[in-house]
Amino acid sequence: ETILAFVRADRALMDQCDAGLFCVDPFRRAADMDPGTAVEIGYMHGLGKPMEGYTVDGRLYPEKVEAYWEKSWKQSLRPRAEEGAPASGSQEDPDGMLVHSEGLLQNGMVDGFIGFSGGEISIDPDFYEAFRKAAKRLSGRLSH
Repeated sequence: ETILAFVRADRALMDQCDAGLFCVDPFRRAADMDPGTAVEIGYMHGLGKPMEGYTVDGRLYPEKVEAYWEKSWKQSLRPRAEEGAPASGSQEDPDGMLVHSEGLLQNGMVDGFIGFSGGEISIDPDFYEAFRKAAKRLSGRLSH
């Protein structure tokens, strides 16, 4: 019940706020960001609110996936088996899953929804500087 109270409060805050500022850093040493933050980005997109993102990890998403597989399982990505078919990636992981979102910092839904709102993901190796860049962009967008 405690976590559901937190979720309800989070949703109520998103309903009331003017915009969203999201950290898209990999979460718990995985390639992907915090799944709760991804849900919040989707919810804010559904509300049509402006968003910005920030990260200290400027590697592209497929590079993050590859590093995760190497570190966790000592296995490498491989060229996609089904060449020529339309896809959002040219590699697959050892389980045969497409490593998509080439050219993006996170899953395409995350980058896409932030971009659709007019935002982008600010990158800086210093966490506070990455946050500052994104906050400055969002502030400038809201003041117009």
